[in-house]
Amino acid sequence: MAMKWSFSSLAISGDSFAPLSDLRIHTSHSLFADKAWSLEKRRLLPVIKCLTESLEKTTHTTNVQRNANLAKLQGGYLFPEIARRRNAHIQKYPDAKIISLGIGDTTEPIPAVITSAMEARARGLSTLEGYSGYGAEQGEKALRVALAETFYEGLDIEDSEIFVSDGAKCDISRLQLVFGPDVSIAVQDPSYPAYVDSSVIMGQTGNFKKDAQQYSKIMYMRCTPENNFFPDFSSLPRTDIIFFCSPNNPTGYAATREQLEELVAFAKKKGSIIVYDSAYAIYMSENNPRSIYEISGAREVAIETGSFSKYAGFTGVRLGWTVVPEELCFSDGFPVKNDFNRVMCTCFNGASNISQSGGLACLSPDGLKAMNQMVSFYKENTEILIDTFTSLGFKTFGGKNAPYVWVQFPGRDSWDVFGEILQKADIVTTPGSGFGPGGEGFIRASAFGHRENILEATNRLRKLYK
Repeated sequence: MAMKWSFSSLAISGDSFAPLSDLRIHTSHSLFADKAWSLEKRRLLPVIKCLTESLEKTTHTTNVQRNANLAKLQGGYLFPEIARRRNAHIQKYPDAKIISLGIGDTTEPIPAVITSAMEARARGLSTLEGYSGYGAEQGEKALRVALAETFYEGLDIEDSEIFVSDGAKCDISRLQLVFGPDVSIAVQDPSYPAYVDSSVIMGQTGNFKKDAQQYSKIMYMRCTPENNFFPDFSSLPRTDIIFFCSPNNPTGYAATREQLEELVAFAKKKGSIIVYDSAYAIYMSENNPRSIYEISGAREVAIETGSFSKYAGFTGVRLGWTVVPEELCFSDGFPVKNDFNRVMCTCFNGASNISQSGGLACLSPDGLKAMNQMVSFYKENTEILIDTFTSLGFKTFGGKNAPYVWVQFPGRDSWDVFGEILQKADIVTTPGSGFGPGGEGFIRASAFGHRENILEATNRLRKLYK
C-alpha cells in the first residue's frame, strides 16, 4: 500500500504564516506540546492528512473446493453470535452495565486446593526431577484410576476404558471422526448445538430446511413440557447414534431411572449407540442416575462423556473424559474403544499435564468438598432466578438438577425475547431456538455469575416485567 502526506500550502510559524517547507514535523515533540502556542493559533493550523493509495487489488483463488458440509452451517455458532449481538449493544450503549445470564461460563475462582496442585506441577516442570514432556494420549494413569473410583464406583468401569481429554465438547467431535459420515443420528430437541453442528461438518446430514428450522437426515427428538422433556421412543425410527444429555442442556431436566432404562432398551433393540453427555451430573439434587452405566446393559450400547468445566471452574483450564466400555462393538464385532483410541492417538497429544494435576486434586477428599461447595453456590443462584421468574408469572423448568433455568414465553420468538431483555435491561440470556426448533418460545438463564450480579439481574427483570 502506497502512502503520501497531504499538506496545506501555508503553515503557522511564530506569529506569521510561513511556507510549508519551514514546518518541521517531529514524532517526539509536536507543536501542540508547546505551551507558547495559543488555542487560537492552534485552530489556524492547517490539517495534515495521511492519505493511502490502494494498489490494484487482485484476488487469487486456489483450485481447492470449499468443504460443502461447512457451507451447510447456518450463520455462526450460537454463542459467538450471542457475543456479537452483545458487543453491538455495547458499541451502541457504551455506558451499559451488561450482566450475563447467557453462555454457561463459570465465574467463581477455582478452589485453592486445586490451583495449588497445578502450581506445584508447573513449578516442577522447571526442575530435572519434575519435568515431563509428552504424556499418554489416553491420560495419566493416576487420574484415570481416580475417575473410575470416584464417579464409577461399583459400575465395573475400568481405568483402561477412560480417556482423559481437553473437554467433552472436543471429544464429541472426535467421536464423530470415529463414526464417520455415513451414520444416522438423533438428538434431543432442544439440545446442545455441538451435536448437530459436528454432524453437519462430518457430512452426516442433508441441507438445512428453513421452514422447519432443522437439517434433513437428523432425527430431532422433541422434548417439551408436554412430554416431560423425554422423547416417545415408541414412535421414533432407528438411528445409528443417539446423542442424549442428562441433566439436559438447555432445559435442565434430568432423566429418571425408568426413562434411562427405556433409552437403553431402545438402543439395544435397534442396535444403536448412545453418546451420553453427563457434563452436569454433579448438579443432581434428586435421586436420578448420574451415569448411564447405572442402567443394566448400558455398557453394551453407550459411551459417556464428562467434564471438569462446570464441576471445578475448568472452562479455561480444559479437562474432561470419555468412557468407552470394552463390550461396545460395531456391527462387525470390532471394539469401538480401539477406534476411539486410534483417533485420540492421531488427533491428540494428551491433556495438559498441569490440567491433569488439577483434575487429580479435584478428586481428592478436599477437592471434592471444594467442588461441591462451588456447585452449591451456583445452585443457590438458580433458586434465586427461579423465584424471580416465577413471581413474574413465567413458567420455569429445570434448575433443580442443573445450573440452567428454562423460561417459557408462549407465542414469542426467542430471539425477540433475547433482544428485548438485552435492550431494556442490559442482560444477556440465551434464546431457546439456538438449541433447536423445540426451543422456540423459551430462553435459557444461566446461574453462573457472581451473587451481586444475579441479584442485580433479578431487580432489572422485575422492573422490566412487573
